[in-house]
Amino acid sequence: MFDVAVFGSLFLTLFVIMDPPGITPIFLALTAGRPAKMQRRMALQAVAVAFGVIAVFGVLGQQILDYLHVSVPALMIAGGLLLLLIALDLLTGKTDEPTQTKDVNVALVPLGMPLLAGPGAIVSVILAVQHADSVGSQISVWSAIIAMHIVLWLTMRYSLLIIRVIKDGGVVLVTRLAGMMLSAIAVQQIINGVTQVIQNS
Repeated sequence: MFDVAVFGSLFLTLFVIMDPPGITPIFLALTAGRPAKMQRRMALQAVAVAFGVIAVFGVLGQQILDYLHVSVPALMIAGGLLLLLIALDLLTGKTDEPTQTKDVNVALVPLGMPLLAGPGAIVSVILAVQHADSVGSQISVWSAIIAMHIVLWLTMRYSLLIIRVIKDGGVVLVTRLAGMMLSAIAVQQIINGVTQVIQNS
């Protein structure tokens, strides 16, 4: 009943797209300076938001895009632009937000979406759900999605130990590195979206 091939294929696809090791420096940069308890809570919040978004798109994704008349390339370009704005803030050191909202905002945006639940992951899940034509395949698809989010949570949760080692100077370095990586991801995402628009026209 459980399809190992479907599970493995989607899990590996999501692992490459969501990139738990690559998200670590970005997570550390965005949560630096907060109490350890708050950082752990933000890791859980980010994963919960990502899972919620992906689950909604997994169940209703194509209908939502069709209803809003939004194409996948447009979704990719919009996500890329949002990531680019966050990356510029990291590179210039402007990562502070209003005190009353910063803890929630960082966990929701950009960590939860579009970093974890980005266009690539959303589209992969939509296609996987559409192609799962049996109960066993559906169970395999959703098991892969859940397993991937557990891996993401564990990666972010235990990456907080790194902060204790690298101290404040290291956090600044990680922040700049994260900004550079994030800007590259954002530009690539925008290029992919524009390329698809041109190919479809």
